[in-house]
Amino acid sequence: MHNHDQSKSSPNGARQWLHRLRSGEAFSATQELVVLFLVTSWLLAFGLVPLTIGSLHISRTELGLVGADEPRYAQVAREMLEVHSAECHALHTTVRPHSLAWQDLSASYHCLTAGAITPILYGVPWLEKPALYYWRAMSFFKEFGVSDWSARLPSTTATFALILLIYLHMRRFRPGGHLDAALITASAVAMVAFSRGASTDMQLAAPFSIGMLGWYAWYETGKKFWLFDLYFFGGLATLAKGPVAPFMILCILLLFAGLRREWNIVRRTIWLPGVVLYLAMVLPWFIAVQLRNPDFYRLFFLQHNLERFATDRYQHHQPIYYYLVVLILGLMPWTVMSLRAMVDSIQIAVAEWKVRHNRVRYLGNTRPGDAFPEFLVLWAIFPVVFFSFSGSKLPGYILPAITPITILTGDYLHRVRYFKLKWWMLGSHAALVSLMTFVLLLCPQYMIYERMVPPAKTFFWAAFWAILTGVVIYYTIRRWGTKRLRTVTLAPVLLLLFFLLGMNGWLLDASYSARPLAQRITEQAPDVSTLATYRIRRDIDYGLAFYRNQPLRHYFQEDSATEKVNVIAEIPQEEHILVLREKDASKLPEILAGRVYTPLFLYPWQGLAVYRVAAVGTQTANLTPQPSAHKRR
Repeated sequence: MHNHDQSKSSPNGARQWLHRLRSGEAFSATQELVVLFLVTSWLLAFGLVPLTIGSLHISRTELGLVGADEPRYAQVAREMLEVHSAECHALHTTVRPHSLAWQDLSASYHCLTAGAITPILYGVPWLEKPALYYWRAMSFFKEFGVSDWSARLPSTTATFALILLIYLHMRRFRPGGHLDAALITASAVAMVAFSRGASTDMQLAAPFSIGMLGWYAWYETGKKFWLFDLYFFGGLATLAKGPVAPFMILCILLLFAGLRREWNIVRRTIWLPGVVLYLAMVLPWFIAVQLRNPDFYRLFFLQHNLERFATDRYQHHQPIYYYLVVLILGLMPWTVMSLRAMVDSIQIAVAEWKVRHNRVRYLGNTRPGDAFPEFLVLWAIFPVVFFSFSGSKLPGYILPAITPITILTGDYLHRVRYFKLKWWMLGSHAALVSLMTFVLLLCPQYMIYERMVPPAKTFFWAAFWAILTGVVIYYTIRRWGTKRLRTVTLAPVLLLLFFLLGMNGWLLDASYSARPLAQRITEQAPDVSTLATYRIRRDIDYGLAFYRNQPLRHYFQEDSATEKVNVIAEIPQEEHILVLREKDASKLPEILAGRVYTPLFLYPWQGLAVYRVAAVGTQTANLTPQPSAHKRR
């Protein structure tokens, strides 16, 4: 004991002790978790979650809700929360009962279910999607207040949980490539984008992927404990988007069992406690919402599932190869490595298949007995093939296919870490990252000037940094090996995220979100509560409705095959704000004949004009000069 303490007190002994500590498994795991947490937090939350330390703003909410779906889903959650809060207040109770008396327990139960059964939008039932996203958004709204960033937390936290569980699963079953797999997943463009969306896509993809990993853990270990993952997270995925989740799970498992000729695994997967758990999670809401809305089954299952898949009713038609393009873009900056990993995994799967059928092992079978590549390849391919035949295609539909591909990529990079990559593959990877850097560096310039060909100076500097990025990646990996590929690829991704959101987030906000427009309207007309629109884009229409917490109001009926909500279609009699396209302002003398209207401002970022329209009967001369505003030039 004395000698041990003395060795630690000497300089050489202290260095040896620190070396043993740093090389220990516990220290390595802690170091990996710190890296995983910091990098993933930056990728998923920077520019989304506001974070301030003293006077230093680490992160701001840079981008408001965009598209039509984000503000619409967030508004549904807000209205459900308003119903919940009103009914709980009327019952003088909370979700937590005041006592164990029957009256208090009954009141708390009614408070718990108040507003949580029927999704509502603008006061009417909204039965397009199940309620998982809305429940989670309601909880974040209650905790942090109603905002665009809290509306996105369901997707962000779901993605974070997926990344952590990929790390833990791979560390348990495929140690070595676990950190690569987790960070590659976190930094793929599709994951970064959808983790920041107030939508149901990640609510499906994350639990679906966790459940599939849990099933394979059961397949490999035989321990029933892991089947709880499949049934529990499968239940969450069903509550996120409906029957598509169990359908995809069943098809992938059947394909896997058929490929391996192990049909008994399908029978053994049907586990009574898991089935009970799944049904207990899923059936109560589906039954309750049907009892309150007799049209639910017809609208949800037939119209928003079967008809959406079979037809182009909602105007989302795309060519058959659409999802191949989505995959190439969604896997960036890892697309080259991911495609190589897929090819490698398919070769391993074919070798496994030959071994099983020939019962003779041969030299080309590098990982005999390993079914993991086969499972991941089938999992990756099925959603892409299945949704490619859909009449309605959106990028988020194949988000569940991203996870198995990024896991395969991490596992592949671990297996080849001591080998030099072929020059063409390394060059292709460096060139792709360079191209991505070039395009993203030019994005702000395009948003300001709307020019595909930027000024020479801007083009030069974007090209310079892009080429430098590619050269650094190429020669770093050539010099220090494949094990540096993760670090040298992640570095430009992290910097580009800061460039886009930290330095140019206001440009994205002004160009694509209704938030700054709504804020300016509130500043210039704080006393006017009603807002109406005339022929503006749907995304801005829904965005203004969310930020002003009011239903859609159009001057006239605007028929659209994609419109699925009741819209108030009339010119308001009371004083109101009108938002319309700048080019339509010349129609106002005809549309508002006899009404008093005055210009407030132009919003050139989105080509809009904003007017204040007086109530019917106001006797004041029309003031119709066009408001002045600086163009983007």
